[in-house]
Amino acid sequence: MSEENKPVPFHEKGWNAIKTNDSWAIFKIMSEFVEGFEKLGKIGPCVSIFGSARTSPGHPYYKLAEDVAYTLTSQGYGIISGGGPGIMEAANKGAQKGAGKSVGLNIDLPFEQESNPYIDPDKLITFDYFFVRKVMFVKYAQGFVVLPGGFGTLDELFEAITLIQTEKIHSFPIILVGTSFWSGLIDWIKETLLTEKNISSKDLDLFHVVDTPAEVLDIISQFYSSYQLKPNF
Repeated sequence: MSEENKPVPFHEKGWNAIKTNDSWAIFKIMSEFVEGFEKLGKIGPCVSIFGSARTSPGHPYYKLAEDVAYTLTSQGYGIISGGGPGIMEAANKGAQKGAGKSVGLNIDLPFEQESNPYIDPDKLITFDYFFVRKVMFVKYAQGFVVLPGGFGTLDELFEAITLIQTEKIHSFPIILVGTSFWSGLIDWIKETLLTEKNISSKDLDLFHVVDTPAEVLDIISQFYSSYQLKPNF
């Protein structure tokens, strides 16, 4: 059998198909960036609020997220959430209650993530790619407010801290809400990461831990009394 007629091994055919799909995926990724930039570039100053999708409406953290969003919108900030249920829904609900802009950056998942009804219809964007969605959270947020959540919440929190720590983006307030929830993590950061010299003491200044909506607003207001409101990169 000649070399040109020799069958291509299955694993090579599969790999070639993957490489072809990767090339075409660029256009889908570009389209998500374009839609995000076009819609979010018009909304003005916003604060991103994160937290668990599994928090029920009757939970104290749900009410706390709603109150934080309402307090921020009363001072002219819009609210960006992940667009789903739980803390995200509470954030959009508080924004709508405060007559503020209510943005939802939803993600297409096989479970758990239907968009909530409190998002402004013209400000709902659904993404296929987590990394594109995360860019939008950071670029157009004047602050991150992080309520109790799971792996996704921690991912978004530590990515924001890392981007500021490494000076890849401009500094902006990162505020953890719920001292009792976050205290174990903060203790580990101080007692393990800092002790092992995996971070420096000044890195502890990259975030705040508070308990009330008034404290959240105070931190953000103080920060922007010295800095201009603008996209982060």
